[in-house]
Amino acid sequence: MKLLSIAIPCYNSENYMRKCIESLLCGGEDVEIIIVDDGSTRDRTAEIADEYAALYPTIVRAVHKENGGHGSAVNAGIANATGLYFKVVDSDDWVKQEAYFKVLDTLRELAGGSSTLDMLICNYVYEKEGEKRKKVIHYRHTLPQGEMFTWEDCHHFQKGHYILMHSVIFRTRLLKECGIRLPEHTFYVDNLYVFEPLPYVKNLYYLDVNFYRYYIGREDQSVNEQVMISRIDQQIRVNKLMIDYLVDQKTEIQKNKRLYQYMRNYLEIITTVSSVLLIRSGTEENLEKKKELWQYLKDKDKKLYVWMRNGIMGGTMNLPGRGGRMISVESYRICQKIFKFN
Repeated sequence: MKLLSIAIPCYNSENYMRKCIESLLCGGEDVEIIIVDDGSTRDRTAEIADEYAALYPTIVRAVHKENGGHGSAVNAGIANATGLYFKVVDSDDWVKQEAYFKVLDTLRELAGGSSTLDMLICNYVYEKEGEKRKKVIHYRHTLPQGEMFTWEDCHHFQKGHYILMHSVIFRTRLLKECGIRLPEHTFYVDNLYVFEPLPYVKNLYYLDVNFYRYYIGREDQSVNEQVMISRIDQQIRVNKLMIDYLVDQKTEIQKNKRLYQYMRNYLEIITTVSSVLLIRSGTEENLEKKKELWQYLKDKDKKLYVWMRNGIMGGTMNLPGRGGRMISVESYRICQKIFKFN
């Protein structure tokens, strides 16, 4: 069995996927690289995937499927994974070799221990186009180091400081047993990927290395603000699915106080992002969608709604009138600078 399966979702990625793949090949026979061609049509993505599979038949596998979006490609990666652990690396991102070796060494060591590791967490680095100084997202003041730990051992997460897809490696069987199935033809499903499996995660480990390099800078990138506004219905869909999950699983999740606090706070920031984007769009239609989103939360769980509505984020997102909306956006910008989230 391979130690680590790495899925690379690819859609018309010929211009940058080689850098991603090459950064992962040095893992050697311990890794399984699954290149998921998500129905690419405009370039040589499919051929490049097959090329690497032919060159490295014991390491690389090419999976070709009809286009279903990023979540669908991640689903295909999980379904095809045979490794003990599972990682998603997007085709325009890459990993650092020295940190990669430390990750593999750590997984190898923990895999043979008496306790089962469910989730490994590492740092990630914003590789923002045009910026020489790279922002590193780490968890040194939040998570214990050098030992296996549980949710109860975690310290308080600051606003906007969360465990994202870039920073996690899950146990493969855990992902399959929890039944996660990301929606198709929907962006921003990475928030569901790092949300729904959490109640199944019992043992965690934090490795303080700058492993994942997260590229920011393409105009068509899904995290570009104008692109996000154009896809706001997909953001809202993910937001509502997160509300549904937390509310439906609330009784079970609340048995672990620290885990519930973390998931509730993560939902708060996603709802804040949705609200700001809807305000920023400036259309009456989207302002109605913001009201509807908050009403959806209220209808699902009034207590959770009241907590979020009375918080700093929720309170500023719902100020009345044009002046209130301007304050909402400015407050969000200030929070971005203070708490360093994207």
